[in-house]
Amino acid sequence: MSEGEGARPDGLRAGEAVEVRIEKGVYRGRGLGRVNGRVLFVPRTHPGDLVRARVREVHAGWAEGSLEDIVEAAPDRRPSPCPYVPRCGGCAYQDLGYEAQLRVKEAVLRESLARAGARWEGPVEVHASPERGWRVRASLHFAAGGEGLRLGFRQEGTRRLVDVEGCLQLSDRMNAAARGLRDALARRPGLVPRLHGLHLLEAPEGEGLVAVVESALEAHEAPALAAAGRDVAGLTGLGAEVVPHRLHWLHGSPHVEAVVVGLVLRAHVRSFFQANRFLLEPLVRTVVDLAPAGGGRIVDLYAGVGLFAFPLAARGDAEVVAIELAPTAVEDARANAQRNGLTAVRLVQGDVGDALASMRPAGSEHVVLDPPRTGAGKGVVDLVADRDPESVVYVSCDPPTLGRDLARFAGRGYRPDAVHLFDLFPDTFHLETVVRLRRGL
Repeated sequence: MSEGEGARPDGLRAGEAVEVRIEKGVYRGRGLGRVNGRVLFVPRTHPGDLVRARVREVHAGWAEGSLEDIVEAAPDRRPSPCPYVPRCGGCAYQDLGYEAQLRVKEAVLRESLARAGARWEGPVEVHASPERGWRVRASLHFAAGGEGLRLGFRQEGTRRLVDVEGCLQLSDRMNAAARGLRDALARRPGLVPRLHGLHLLEAPEGEGLVAVVESALEAHEAPALAAAGRDVAGLTGLGAEVVPHRLHWLHGSPHVEAVVVGLVLRAHVRSFFQANRFLLEPLVRTVVDLAPAGGGRIVDLYAGVGLFAFPLAARGDAEVVAIELAPTAVEDARANAQRNGLTAVRLVQGDVGDALASMRPAGSEHVVLDPPRTGAGKGVVDLVADRDPESVVYVSCDPPTLGRDLARFAGRGYRPDAVHLFDLFPDTFHLETVVRLRRGL
């Protein structure tokens, strides 16, 4: 009998229903309560809820459950403004008041750091966002069947599609373009069974909107999608992902532009770009302000299209080196350097670890570190620390991997002196953190 099937010594058994008071929120949008002293995690519950839950899995010291009923709602609960909650798996906090969401996220951040051995007792500066229309990037899924072509998001915990007429995270223009493209594609039934997904990128100021249809089409079939895109108002570019995972551009531009701290930055639909239109500039200003001025060198790791590198270079007080692996992002960065007259920025295309290992440290150096969700990891943290920089500004979208890396930095003598939480993803369990580390604190 496996742990997930049997009962533990406290009598908690998989399949049974229990009543539990939720004590706090934990990462990934789950609530934590205790039954007979055992921790029970229940998705879509919030601090203060008294709920009836079904135990799904029992492990040594903890268990997983599913929400069956809310016996007594927490004071901060609200009716969800989205009709697709809870079927759609996208917004874990949609039925929690926004101020309470921010409190939960700060608590989750602090606990994630503490669990990794990187406890932070100082203040966390929280940057809030409007809840609606914040996304500039979105990915949706297609499904074909007796009801025609449907477009939406996965039902939580399943592969089933929730057909969505409009998502509150998207602007009105993005929602209209998504529906328009779905309807135009539905009129081409020979292509429908091989359409998989739709990726959208909108300029933060709304001046451009680019779409990519993910498909199992061959390259010679992709032009049949072009007419569908021309039928959609507001769409400034359309491409198709074709077999074997190659982007075939159909018409318009694959780029959008954003104005950030006075600089015009372009981004390809395949380049990484921060998702929240409202907090884009505050995020950049914070990173620039935390990177000390006054000469020397600033090394921007995982630089993308230059979102941080070029505003840092525009200060004119330091040499800036930007390191990025993705070809489309490097092409965007080169174009952005030219567009903004910042050609002195040194752009290095390559793996961050390889580039750091081959570059001699400067006498006075600062590092900006914005890794993917998996974090920098032991290798990159050690390479950064080996350079003995005066400061490190770490931008993270994942509290657990941030905590792991901060603990590693602490072992090398670098500790935080400033922590910012940016709610780049309102109503979801995701959050962005900016931490400045200094040596010898």
